[in-house]
Amino acid sequence: MAAQEELRYLSGLGNTFSSEAVPGSLPVGQNSPLVCPRGLYAEQLSGTSFTTPRAQNLRTYGAPFSFSFSFLRELLLLLLQSLAPSDSIQPTNFRCRWLYRIKPSVTHEPFHPRPAHARLVGEFDRSTTAATPTQLRWRPPEVPLDPPLDFIDGLYTVCGAGSSFLRHGYAIHMYAANKSMDGCAFCNADGDFLIVPQQGRLLITTECGKMLVSPGEIVVIPQGFRFAIDLPDGPSRGYVSEIFGTHFQLPDLGPIGANGLASPRDFLSPTAWFEQVQRPGYTIVHKYGGELFTATQDFSPFNVVAWHGNYVPYKYDLSRFCPFNTVLFDHGDPSVNTVLTALTDKPGVALLDFVIFPPRWLVAENTFRPPYYHRNCMSEFMGLIYGIYEAKADGFLPGGASLHSCMTPHGPDTKTYEATISRADANEPFRLSGTLAFMFESSLIPRVCRWALDSPCRDLDYYQCWIGLKSHFSHDNGATASEPAAASADEKD
Repeated sequence: MAAQEELRYLSGLGNTFSSEAVPGSLPVGQNSPLVCPRGLYAEQLSGTSFTTPRAQNLRTYGAPFSFSFSFLRELLLLLLQSLAPSDSIQPTNFRCRWLYRIKPSVTHEPFHPRPAHARLVGEFDRSTTAATPTQLRWRPPEVPLDPPLDFIDGLYTVCGAGSSFLRHGYAIHMYAANKSMDGCAFCNADGDFLIVPQQGRLLITTECGKMLVSPGEIVVIPQGFRFAIDLPDGPSRGYVSEIFGTHFQLPDLGPIGANGLASPRDFLSPTAWFEQVQRPGYTIVHKYGGELFTATQDFSPFNVVAWHGNYVPYKYDLSRFCPFNTVLFDHGDPSVNTVLTALTDKPGVALLDFVIFPPRWLVAENTFRPPYYHRNCMSEFMGLIYGIYEAKADGFLPGGASLHSCMTPHGPDTKTYEATISRADANEPFRLSGTLAFMFESSLIPRVCRWALDSPCRDLDYYQCWIGLKSHFSHDNGATASEPAAASADEKD
């Protein structure tokens, strides 16, 4: 098993990278020569359509700058897009990667349906899920010691919206695994996985190389990549969001300017690594339309000797996030803590945002500093990686989760509210530390899986945390509830 210090990474989000495990394995000047160096096979993995506009392309080129009519055409296209109405531009980036491998991935037996994984959902309708506006909360699930569960078998859907077949929507899963994946790899044809480990590190082998991901970090496995997950610390659990039809990207910074939030250079992608071994009966588990299929082959899929492109897995250490906060009064909106976003065709409206609530200073004066009471057109699924969440004094535990759907009221519990308004030092600067919570926020209304509603981990008394909120209302000028306050002099005139 690779140790952390043995792993090397490439820095940057959206960059075009190249990596060789064996020098001289990448072709020079073209992608698919008649015979590739070292007798390798060339294979392309595309994460967007071939015709995605180059003006929105993330790729960079090594050729020297020269003026050409094609360059002028692209410059004019950019200008026209900047003048067009904002809702006419779909901010999608062209993403692909060329792999140079010992054997191509097509070398496998036919796919067959895998025995039903009853708790994975890719189509969110009345036949698979239920709608409820009720505030929901779950205690952290125990990682079972038996039966053996790897990442695939330990993965289960909690809620989601839309359809993996229609390429629009999202799913929110959780996982609880007690064994490493052995003799198999997982491939998600439905969308990107954003994995948030809460307990136990994940050693992830991908076709690009290896990554070690610890609690407090996240990892994104883009659509179509084959990967395997080992558990170097034993049992592991965490959270997964999945998006259909688009990819994650950094949010716009707007008036924040050029710096802050998540810096592109802090995102790390693996370097090329391969194994050349015979693996009779090796299984590829393919997630397709929310269902699982398997195919066998006689070699490891991690046989990529070299690769180049901008469609790569990546990880990010959440402690590198540079948060912004109110420095005078009032509580900022949680959108200011967005790490990654998946956009829709409506400007400012996300299919899914990944937002964190990290350690930070609270300094606002004469302000209720915890999150305010709220009803929201977005829907919010929250998880807690460690510590205590600032708006919930009790009941919201690391490894647990909550769901507050569209226009369902939510906010601080009774204990948090009463403790906050009675603090004698409420105006003193305070460093919030020892906590890391996150939120998956979407414009689409989630439907909830029935096993999540019936789960023994569900906190059926969650609503009680607000029932104790009492009225602090008092009438001005000593008026009672039955008599209005006296009119002012201006009103009398």
